[in-house]
Amino acid sequence: MVATNRILEIENQYGQSIWMDNLNRASIESGELKELIEKKGISGITSNPAIFEKAIAGNQVYDADIEAGIKEGKSVLDIYENLVFTDIRNACDILLPVYEKSNGLDGYVSIEVTPTIAKDTEKTIAEARRYFATINRPNVMIKIPGTPEGLPAVEQAISEGINVNVTLLFSVDSYIETAWAYIRGLEKRSAAGEDISKIASVASFFLSRIDSNIDDRLDEKLKGVDRLEKKAKLQELKGKVAIANAKIAYQKYKEIFGGERWQALAAKGAKVQRLLWASTSTKNPEYSDVMYIDELVGMDTVNTLPPATIDACADHCDPANRIESNVDQAYQVIESLADPDIDINLSEVMDELLDDGIDKFIKPFESLISSLEDKVKHLAAV
Repeated sequence: MVATNRILEIENQYGQSIWMDNLNRASIESGELKELIEKKGISGITSNPAIFEKAIAGNQVYDADIEAGIKEGKSVLDIYENLVFTDIRNACDILLPVYEKSNGLDGYVSIEVTPTIAKDTEKTIAEARRYFATINRPNVMIKIPGTPEGLPAVEQAISEGINVNVTLLFSVDSYIETAWAYIRGLEKRSAAGEDISKIASVASFFLSRIDSNIDDRLDEKLKGVDRLEKKAKLQELKGKVAIANAKIAYQKYKEIFGGERWQALAAKGAKVQRLLWASTSTKNPEYSDVMYIDELVGMDTVNTLPPATIDACADHCDPANRIESNVDQAYQVIESLADPDIDINLSEVMDELLDDGIDKFIKPFESLISSLEDKVKHLAAV
């Protein structure tokens, strides 16, 4: 029972939903996904091009669909979309009872628009519409990157009744802009006389990548430091920035969704856009493998975990409502980056992480399309 209780405790006692950051056909067809939902309390799924590359490349479970696509004369891109959309629809169907039981709070499956269009507003809007209509499930969420070009697309998609997962958020400022894009989209929809009670959105705030980037910078600065005071300052910050940044984002969430402008929408049945903690597998083996869970449990949030982190959490998470503990200390951590002894430009880090994040989705997408092209050639020749 221990393996079940820790995740269910987070959901039932602390108001945080646990989603899984993984999807593949084998887990759908074997019943593993259904079991994770029913026994471990997983209440949503997030996916991305890197996840689908791992799922599809070199996996024979997709061959029959690929062969069918070849016979129908479909392009490689169309074959790819058919494989992915089928998995998303089936996962949505498995999660539909969760969606219905939670009155549309949970039970979502996220799929990202093609990462190569992350900086093209109009193409992103067009693809979000197409994905939402083609998949045709009430509990699908379309992932749109939180780039300056992506946020107008978020606003438009929300105004059209499309559920949106805003992804690749690193800075608090980007998160604030994301929340207002959601609110403007709802206001536009409400002004048009449309129902806003069925729309859901999450803002995916990335964690471990921030610490990895800043820890590397700190390690570089530690080389050759003799002054003990400076050395201590640099050492003290390692593994601290991502969680501090997230705690500040949560304070901003409370301000925005506690304000009058939001209350007017809430009165019409609108759901808050929840913060979702992403990139939650710990990269540094010296850190706890559940630190991005334990430190950020809090009301009206989501944490999306890869399978290994789900197992780790089920085994040894220590749930408590910590998201609002040590908030003053979180602000001090962020402010200390400007200390002359530390001198790390957080805005520069965040811009670098956003560009790198887009690249980390483009490369596996292109790799997947390339491996599919090879598989299509091979199967067509058989």
